Amino acid sequence: MNTSLARWFRAAACIFLVSSSGLARAADSVKIGLNYPKTGPYFQQGLDQLRAALLATDEINAAGGILGRRIELVIRDSQSNPEIGKRNALELIEQHDAKMIFGGSSTGVALAVGEIAQQKGVPFFATLTYGQATTGAGGHRFVFRECYDSTFGANITGRYLNTHFKGKKYFYITSDYSWGTTTEDIFRKVTGTEDATVHKSIKTPFPIKDDALFKQVIAAAKAEHPDVLVIILFGTEMIKAVNVAAALGMKDYAQIVVPALTDHMAEGAGARNMEGVLAPMPWTWKVPYKYGYKRGQKFVEEFEKKYGVYPTTSGASAYAILYEYKAAAERAKSFDGARVVKALEGSRYTLLKDQQYWRKFDHQSVQTVFLMRGTSPAVVEKDKKKFDYFEIIDRMGGDEAAITLEQWVQSRQASGKPPELEKLPGEK
Repeated sequence: MNTSLARWFRAAACIFLVSSSGLARAADSVKIGLNYPKTGPYFQQGLDQLRAALLATDEINAAGGILGRRIELVIRDSQSNPEIGKRNALELIEQHDAKMIFGGSSTGVALAVGEIAQQKGVPFFATLTYGQATTGAGGHRFVFRECYDSTFGANITGRYLNTHFKGKKYFYITSDYSWGTTTEDIFRKVTGTEDATVHKSIKTPFPIKDDALFKQVIAAAKAEHPDVLVIILFGTEMIKAVNVAAALGMKDYAQIVVPALTDHMAEGAGARNMEGVLAPMPWTWKVPYKYGYKRGQKFVEEFEKKYGVYPTTSGASAYAILYEYKAAAERAKSFDGARVVKALEGSRYTLLKDQQYWRKFDHQSVQTVFLMRGTSPAVVEKDKKKFDYFEIIDRMGGDEAAITLEQWVQSRQASGKPPELEKLPGEK
């Protein structure tokens, strides 16, 4: 954790330089809002977004900017708090004339910011939000999600679990907000563990303010002696839960599954506690090397050169978003929000892995997903950055992993929402 804090302070210095640069305030700039968790339980994921955003901004500006205008990042701290995220979004649009907003590591924040983006007609790219609602029941025409959602992760993980743990006993520990509850529902359906009297669960508040709660909930799970323990917590909360589960000996007999994970979370828990843990991920720094994705390799190497560490999923998404916004604005030949939205819908792109596309009906980036298993401490120790926490044990194509149009419409109707996103101004 001390290492992570040191990295945070270095990034804070970068923020100061960007914010105070006279060049960034030049009249020929275009303002883009980064609304990310600088503080709070997801601060590590926020730090990675910031770093990647700064790297992409430098690269794009060095190549001539967007439509001949330099990017000026206007940066705000969402604290993973929906109300703060919403206030930030309003400020970025109304006071700074931000033409696009991105960032965040919370479905609650994504939903709140998405409402503002739709009202103001400004594209919002949700950066790290796995809750189904972001592009489902809470989806809007001006909202796009670059990372995958819970269905992608559940489908690839379920394929493994149904092969190795079919008919076994599960226990769920779930963060009690949109992402957590919808993820548990999806995992239960995919694994056939809907019977909550057999496959029990505990809901935890978000954020967890008393660390004693981690021991209480893990002890309750241990008392049920499950074959599979699904920990639907994120950020520092996941780290603490996995550490307690390992300390109480649950790894000796239960397969631990973490439906949402980043490399920094694995680093926080440590190689010994993460060994053997299963987790789906949309990207990790190892993916470009395993499958020969040259652009992804270049991103990893430039990020490492600039910051001394490998990037994670969170950073990869932020980096891709800036490049995709640039591509869409240049296809539209405009920064007008509605025209950029039209330019994105249905478009395909290949950046840090294989081809992805922006699905028109829900604005989800459809993409390949990977299943990871925690490596041994010996493997981590051999890596030059001591950051080789996963082996890739499976992958699944995006069209197979994603929610279908029929399922999407059903989820919208169940929430009282229309079976299609809003019309753009002037559309019939």
